[in-house]
Amino acid sequence: MIQKERIILGIDPGTQVMGYGILRVVNNKPELLAMGVLQLSKYDDHYLKLRRIFERIIGLIDEFLPDELAIEAPFFGKNVQSMLKLGRAQGVAMAAALSRDIPIFEYAPLKIKMSITGNGRAAKEQVAYMLQHFLHIPDSNMPTQMDATDGLAAAVCHYFQTNNPTQEKKFTSWKDFINKNPSKVK
Repeated sequence: MIQKERIILGIDPGTQVMGYGILRVVNNKPELLAMGVLQLSKYDDHYLKLRRIFERIIGLIDEFLPDELAIEAPFFGKNVQSMLKLGRAQGVAMAAALSRDIPIFEYAPLKIKMSITGNGRAAKEQVAYMLQHFLHIPDSNMPTQMDATDGLAAAVCHYFQTNNPTQEKKFTSWKDFINKNPSKVK
């Protein structure tokens, strides 16, 4: 029996702490390979932080050889400067994946929380709890920083979005659905 395997790298971008999680999927069964954080608060220079993000993502790619990158999209906040910095951090992570020809999938925070907990407004602790039980992670292996589980949540969200056996066809709009399914229109 041939085992189909793919590895998903999930990233929660940040300029103070970047979280990541790596999921291996064999025959549609997910398992945790690694999760952790990159501490960036010790660096004063924003550009040095961006360099460290790029280097860490490249290191994870070289070590785990992911097939796909799932990344959390920046949410809209009130502080424009913070949004700009977060967008740069996300862009650098994406550039690292692109430099290794890894396809990128971006998910809104609400989408990630909804796919993990069923509630788009779930707390980080709820997301971590659901991930722990879904992936059978022992208490001793759970990180203290929720940024790590947020990165893992992006990977698991992507797993859920791409492993739905009932969703054979993807549609971009209702018009696309109607064009591909004329017999379903009365």
